[in-house]
Amino acid sequence: MVCARQGRLRQRYEGCYRLVSGCIPYMLKEEDGGESSCQDVLGRLQVLMISTPKRGDLIFPKGGWEDDESVDEAACREAFEEAGVKGIVSATPLGEWIFKSKSKQNSCGLQGACKGFMFGLQVTELLEIWPEQVTHGRRWVPVEEAYSLCRYDWMREALDKLKEQLLFESNFRPLPSPGLVDSSSLYMVMPAVAEGAVALC
Repeated sequence: MVCARQGRLRQRYEGCYRLVSGCIPYMLKEEDGGESSCQDVLGRLQVLMISTPKRGDLIFPKGGWEDDESVDEAACREAFEEAGVKGIVSATPLGEWIFKSKSKQNSCGLQGACKGFMFGLQVTELLEIWPEQVTHGRRWVPVEEAYSLCRYDWMREALDKLKEQLLFESNFRPLPSPGLVDSSSLYMVMPAVAEGAVALC
């Protein structure tokens, strides 16, 4: 198994901002058949959230964007390392947000300031073993439930953008979903893209 990257030797910065990339992993629950309406798609939409050490809330996979990778490659890497998923990342980011790292939430000024880029990631592979499984549990939740689990407004805004992207991008075609785990419980297992295209992580 590949080890997770450590340290910030290759970390990208833009002025005082540490650059971060992440994603919202998602899949659609299987349907009985027939044509899907917009409401059907949103009703079937599940997103993957992860736990973090010493925190009770759930987040989306994200981390430092490094100088030897593109921003979407960084999002895919973080999804693999923190959540144990691989898939197809959207060619269009959900947006970018300014926030502070969790350790600097109460600091003054720009200390710990990050600029984060988020992507939608359609999950095609759910791994049983992944690099950071000891520190990150994972949980599938319906998208509407995810809003109440988000700690920050920017996370809810990213969910809004994901729904818009799925409903209005004409090239979106949902793929068969790898088996969904029970979304009612959190669990932890211990031990460059051309414009208009998508990247397979």
